[in-house]
Amino acid sequence: MDFEPTEEHRMIRRMVREFAEKEIAPRVEEMDETDQFPHDIFRRMGELGITGLPFPEKYGGSGFSYTSLVIALEEIARVSGAMAITLDVQASLYGEPVYLFGTEEQKKKYLVPAAQGKKIGCFGLTEPQAGSDAGATRTRAVRDGDEWVINGQKNFITNGSVADFAVITAKTDPDKGVHGISALIVERGTPGFTIGRDEKKMGLKGSVTSELFFENCRIPAENLLGKENEGFKQFMTTLDAGRVAISAMALGLAQGAFDKAIAYAQEREQFGQPIAKFQAIQWMIAEMATDIEAARLMINRAAWLRENGRRFTKEAAMAKLFSTEVSESVCHKAIQIHGGYGYMREYEVERMYRDQRLCSIGEGTNQVQRLVIARQLLGN
Repeated sequence: MDFEPTEEHRMIRRMVREFAEKEIAPRVEEMDETDQFPHDIFRRMGELGITGLPFPEKYGGSGFSYTSLVIALEEIARVSGAMAITLDVQASLYGEPVYLFGTEEQKKKYLVPAAQGKKIGCFGLTEPQAGSDAGATRTRAVRDGDEWVINGQKNFITNGSVADFAVITAKTDPDKGVHGISALIVERGTPGFTIGRDEKKMGLKGSVTSELFFENCRIPAENLLGKENEGFKQFMTTLDAGRVAISAMALGLAQGAFDKAIAYAQEREQFGQPIAKFQAIQWMIAEMATDIEAARLMINRAAWLRENGRRFTKEAAMAKLFSTEVSESVCHKAIQIHGGYGYMREYEVERMYRDQRLCSIGEGTNQVQRLVIARQLLGN
């Protein structure tokens, strides 16, 4: 058992941290105020190879390990949750299914430019009636000769209104329930495919979350991703990796809030000394540090299983459950250490607290994670 980071991991952490601190951090307040997607920052992530970290070079990627993506997500979230979730969707929820289930032609057309950061992808699973019950999707796709005709709606889609490509799920054989769902690739600009509103969110501002509508939307038959009626199995596989990715995002937000709390506790004076001298503050800091380290170990374990071809459904759910609840706890304590200032927009821990809240909802709520873990343990 080796806990020493590899040289690859150290290099990725240094590179992404430098990028995040120099190019994202100065824009974070602006993004939070305007809620505008920063296309230039996204393109820069592509130029640095961050958007394609876990994919082979032949598909436009950087050829690094999945753990390298986890490290990158942590480092970006440490500065900006909005840019972290954008990367999460681009490389994990969108890129992962195209890479795992796509044909060579699909990978060349839909993965290469996404891995290079030249195109943006999104993952259309959630619907107004189908959230935690993803099998309840109502979007339909009917085969008509050499085309699929799609009708339906998706909501809460990260990257939705800025995406060039969407991987979506639709029922192709309604009588078969979850065994009659397929995954399809839809390009922006396809007739019948329209973008609805961008949601006004509590946090993660600068990352767009949108509605997608399909009205007699016709796509080529070859845009079926993988095999017909195997979409449910495909997106369950996708969500396993996605849960590790959002865990890394939660960890980064926790680490960022912890760093701010440490700095503030050492400079803020009360009763004639820095508040870091008081046991009440020291205990909070000790608890925060311990929880962060435990979460990082769980996430790295799940990522290691994934990149070594081992089953990791339970470990991904455990990492997601634990790390997202740690993130909420750490961000809460960081605000408490800041006192009244922590409640003010001027101090970044306020934004981090808002940003982390989505982590225990996205990629399957934490209540669903508990069900996944229990079923894996009990065989139900």
